[in-house]
Amino acid sequence: MLLKKLSLVNYKNFDSKEFDFDAKINCFVGSNGVGKTNILDAIYHLSFGKSYFNPIASQNIKHGEDFFVVDGLFFKNDREEKIICSLKKGAKKVIKKNGKAYDKFSDHIGFLPLVIISPADRDLILEGSDTRRKFIDGVISQSNKEYLTALLKYNKILLQRNSLLKYFAVNHTFDKTTLSVYNEQLQEYGTIIHKERVAFLNEFIPIFKEQYTAISGGKEDVTITYNSKLLDKDLLQLFNESLEKDRAVQYTTVGTHKDDLSFEINNYPVKKFGSQGQQKSFLIALKLAQFNFIKAQAKTTPILLLDDIFDKLDENRVAQIVSLVDDDNFGQIFISDTHADRTENVVKNIHQSYKIFKI
Repeated sequence: MLLKKLSLVNYKNFDSKEFDFDAKINCFVGSNGVGKTNILDAIYHLSFGKSYFNPIASQNIKHGEDFFVVDGLFFKNDREEKIICSLKKGAKKVIKKNGKAYDKFSDHIGFLPLVIISPADRDLILEGSDTRRKFIDGVISQSNKEYLTALLKYNKILLQRNSLLKYFAVNHTFDKTTLSVYNEQLQEYGTIIHKERVAFLNEFIPIFKEQYTAISGGKEDVTITYNSKLLDKDLLQLFNESLEKDRAVQYTTVGTHKDDLSFEINNYPVKKFGSQGQQKSFLIALKLAQFNFIKAQAKTTPILLLDDIFDKLDENRVAQIVSLVDDDNFGQIFISDTHADRTENVVKNIHQSYKIFKI
């Protein structure tokens, strides 16, 4: 799969811009603030129907304008696919595939498999459990529609259960029967989510460790641990045990929405004891493992976006990453960097065709 053409209208800092891409490597170079990352984000937008960097959709419209349009021409499974993502202020976002709008955005997820590696990924290490759950959910959802459906339904029912708990508190009332209806529905979908997360991590963690070894030269040992109360008890048991606490705090304190991952290097938390280089290597290994997992599941090669990938990495680790992508395992790659000479020196060493766009 590859992206042949990209057109931007009123997207972030671009009023109008068009690109014709190389089938292998495309590099965007220029000073900070010129919009290199915005181009990568536009490509991400076409795959996921949203920005990787800014969840507030209207803020992706260029200042002073009323709408944006991102238009991409892809080539997948021997045919062209035209995807358009557009938003007008005051209206709902629209995603069209070959001229026909999707009824549900979730139907589009997984059609254009894509992995992005960005400095923003450091939030996976530094921020709370919500960020790490989104990572797991994003990887699994690209190839597992049952999981995505269960996740959307679970989150909807969770909001309803939380609203009910607030209602009970405000009105000084309680109805165990009504609450049990939500508990049983959450049990149904939560069980699917938990089972798929366990299966995913059993497959994913060995791939991740292999990628980290390739980047670091095997000097460090890394682990990922899945933290979930559902490993020991089912959700209905957990709801019964947490009932008084849930009523007191007026929200649901247990469930798959509280799962987390622990990241460790040499048996110590990466967040506290990993150097900047080790943390970045850890994150790149996570994303390359994501790439390999999605490729195997989707039976097509994802697009790979490398945003400011060479920042804060020593030359040896950059060389290791370059050697990893200089291989037929990878398809089309998009790179952003502030140093044009550095980028060209790197891609010259990759035995693939390339284009450099000065922004």
